[in-house]
Amino acid sequence: MKTLRLILGDQLHIKHSWFNTTNNDVTYCLFELEQESTYVTHHIQKVIGFFAAMRQFYKDLESLGHQVIYIKINDEPKGHNLEQNLSRLIKKNNITCFEYMQPDEYRLDLQLSQFTSKLNIKTKAYSTEHFYTTRTELSEFFKGKKQYLMENFYRYMRKKHNILIIANQPEGGKWNYDKSNRKPWKNDFKIPPPIYFENNVSAVLKDIKKANINTIGHFNSEVFHYPISRIQALQQLKYFCEHLLIHFGDFQDAMDTDEEYLFHSRLAFALNIKLIRPKDIIKTVLNYYRLHSTEINISQVEGFIRQIIGWREYMRGMYWAFMPEYKSLNTLENYNPLPKFFWTGQTKMNCLKQSINNSLNNSYAHHIQRLMITGNFALLTQTNPNEVDNWYLGIYIDAVEWVQLPNTRGMSQFADGGKIATKPYVSSGSYINKMSTYCKTCTYNKNKKTEADACPFNSLYWNFLDAKRNHLEQNFRMKMMYSLLNKMDGQELHKIKQRANHIISNPDAY
Repeated sequence: MKTLRLILGDQLHIKHSWFNTTNNDVTYCLFELEQESTYVTHHIQKVIGFFAAMRQFYKDLESLGHQVIYIKINDEPKGHNLEQNLSRLIKKNNITCFEYMQPDEYRLDLQLSQFTSKLNIKTKAYSTEHFYTTRTELSEFFKGKKQYLMENFYRYMRKKHNILIIANQPEGGKWNYDKSNRKPWKNDFKIPPPIYFENNVSAVLKDIKKANINTIGHFNSEVFHYPISRIQALQQLKYFCEHLLIHFGDFQDAMDTDEEYLFHSRLAFALNIKLIRPKDIIKTVLNYYRLHSTEINISQVEGFIRQIIGWREYMRGMYWAFMPEYKSLNTLENYNPLPKFFWTGQTKMNCLKQSINNSLNNSYAHHIQRLMITGNFALLTQTNPNEVDNWYLGIYIDAVEWVQLPNTRGMSQFADGGKIATKPYVSSGSYINKMSTYCKTCTYNKNKKTEADACPFNSLYWNFLDAKRNHLEQNFRMKMMYSLLNKMDGQELHKIKQRANHIISNPDAY
């Protein structure tokens, strides 16, 4: 039996059981596809990263003795897509069995399911052997429940996998140290520089340009700094443990004008294309913590682990629980266009300028920049979640739909009506000032609401609460803010709404 096995661009898992042995009757295939490069407008570094990592994976598989077919973006015939490539290879090589790892994106899962249903040869889908959970584990855990609370799922995961657990109780006495993870950065000591890799991607860049792939963002080099192999991903993990973990939890929500990465690991790209497994990360972090527990507080470690086995696995489970309907939810009925400055970074609002330019320059922003700066502004200006989804999915190097969509449409934009978040993540300028240094050098005054130099977030915040009153006033977590809104002087509220509506109508003037 001659078998063809497909490997997608986010399935670069060299430790998968597929690769434990070589077999002359098994051929692997990887494709650089136009359909994957253009379904949204991607950041140039994202396209470079995927292609570079895929090409490295191809080399790694060949070095292990596997038979591999690799089709580059400009290989003939031009304009090839997934099904055409597979059909051509199956016919050309007299394939009698087609196998693939289950895609993590709904559209690809559907595409491959439909493709295999038409084949008259044997087919089989395998697990990616990457995640802690199955696709359906979260929905099974919450079966019969009205709300899918992440904290409950996180505690289940901790117990099931015996992570920071002693006698079935949380190590250190607390399940969650989130209250210790909200310190602003005050430049009290030196931050270690990020680890960079010297990956020459001149050939990849040349191929992308030749293929006329439309991209956003900047890349002014031929050297790509993110990891493109498992070895590099492990090196980055080691560097995080030795230099950054000690302060990660404290400052994971902080934002600073002069610091792009602070103590963040920057492992999400390698993790999401499966160069490294979540179990690798958790095991390494825990081992390092055990050896250095007198130096590293448990709050730093728990805050990081929560991101991996809580947030990440939860988002994946929610994605598969509610797709495909989830992608079209717009509970708050927001339909405004995304401001043009999201694509250029040209705005006088310093927090947005810093966060968007970091995104354009590095294809990176950490979770609070995404949630409480760009996401907050998009929600307060009542932007169409379709446009917000496309921007987030395109601009970030780690963005694949299974993790991006529930974060954007659910947590950030509350378009799912509360399936993921128990309240909208919105704030005025006060939160941004508390957690960042952006306000210190901003054109706008964080303490004003309606004046010409007033921080736009302030009027937008109160206007949003008033505009979405029918959707949110009965939310138990919003009662205090609605109590304050209801006590506001009518004339003041009128001025606030005037200011906010002008911003919403002319966001690129601010």
